Amino acid sequence: MATDHFFLIGPMGAGKSTVGKQLAKALNRPFFDIDDEIVEACGADIQWIFDVEGEEGFRARETSMLNKLIAEDASSIIATGGGIVMRKDNCSAIVTSGTVIYLMASKAQLYERTKRDKKRPLLQVQDRSAVIDKLFDERHPVYESIADLVVTSGASQSYTVVNDVLTQLAQKTIIELP
Repeated sequence: MATDHFFLIGPMGAGKSTVGKQLAKALNRPFFDIDDEIVEACGADIQWIFDVEGEEGFRARETSMLNKLIAEDASSIIATGGGIVMRKDNCSAIVTSGTVIYLMASKAQLYERTKRDKKRPLLQVQDRSAVIDKLFDERHPVYESIADLVVTSGASQSYTVVNDVLTQLAQKTIIELP
């Protein structure tokens, strides 16, 4: 089993997919977005999975896909879903399989980034800010507790965030910069 994956964790809207693609390019590694991989594997979008199987069904698929990606031989960049850390088994698998990078953004930045989102099932409610507040308060301590690096993704351009990640990885001698 590969033990040198890079996992991007953080709330929805923090930039895990965008930063992950650029980080993968910079490190010449494959990139996987767990949500995208679930959609491709089952041929249905996340909203449909939530509608038919509920959140628990989606979380089971998420855990299964996480374990599949971890088992891949190639070291990769893996963007997780925001709620993946709510299962202790997922946290253990992530922590023991690579470097965990928490992309952190403020609640205000998350409100702004997700205000027009129509794809995230948990945000298809009247009061999005209340949902973001609740999820942030529940998940932030878990993100912090398993992260090897914490990088603020808030107001920065994605290339700045990627450079911050690369700098921190180099400082911790996890990678060498050219």
